[in-house]
Amino acid sequence: MIEKPIVGKTLSEHLKQLSKDTLDIFLLEEGSLRGAIAHGSMMVNQMRANHDLGVLESYVLGQAYLAAGLLSSAVKGNDRLILSIECGGPIKGLSVETDAKAQVRGYLAQVPIPVEKPLENFDLSPFFGPGFLKITKQLEHAKRPFPGQIMLRSGNLAEDLAWYYLESEQTKSFFSLSIQFDNKGDIIGAGGLFLQELPGAKAEALEKVQETALAMPSLGTAFSKGVSGSELVNRTLGKHSPQILGSRPLRFFCSCSKERFGAFLAGMQGLQQEEILKDSDFPLRVECHNCGSVYEFSRVECEELFSN
Repeated sequence: MIEKPIVGKTLSEHLKQLSKDTLDIFLLEEGSLRGAIAHGSMMVNQMRANHDLGVLESYVLGQAYLAAGLLSSAVKGNDRLILSIECGGPIKGLSVETDAKAQVRGYLAQVPIPVEKPLENFDLSPFFGPGFLKITKQLEHAKRPFPGQIMLRSGNLAEDLAWYYLESEQTKSFFSLSIQFDNKGDIIGAGGLFLQELPGAKAEALEKVQETALAMPSLGTAFSKGVSGSELVNRTLGKHSPQILGSRPLRFFCSCSKERFGAFLAGMQGLQQEEILKDSDFPLRVECHNCGSVYEFSRVECEELFSN
């Protein structure tokens, strides 16, 4: 992956002052609930830079990146999880994937998202419209992926994810996704919270913690002030007996490379390779849709790849 520079000296300096992007995993209410809190300010800014996104596009895809980061807390080994949406609204859809290392990548189906009038708020329901939310688990040793899906209910990703787990896995859950912009449209803080009942949970444990969580300050605002995820959990959820189990770096990462795209080009059928040499303008530019990285191949490089 090629990391594009984050534009703006003031923003870059601000991000350097924040705590590191992390995913903190914890228990609450004497083991009745499991939770994860994601600080993803740098991740979402790098996503925005790589995909060259505006404010609305950054908000939509950034929330999906934060959600995937939270869901990575349940991914093990070399398994992967894909969060995707297909919808009839201007957004059209998105696809974001993650792994057990809390590495996130993904893309919007439509960039830019068409807007008929200036945004008055961040209610995304008109932009999603009717559609489906799908979570696909790709287990390392399984012969096929395991998908589950629900119809979009609210057009609010946090609410729809909670509905997904209630309908598909009969598990009560709570999500909060937050991205804070300044008055110039820069992302100064981003974070998410995930709570889920465990088997044998105390009665109304989730409802009690959810009430506290809803009274918390905006996660994006809190993270923009330099607070870490574990500090925020202990400070705001302290009365629910938090037990931090561990943390890991959270980041925007894609395993693409020029070598991988070169191998793909080399494996194309002969007729396709001939058409590339005949009809393409060089250097040939190929873009990874998951991370926005662009790799260039000269005519000589293509001829060498095709000859092998």
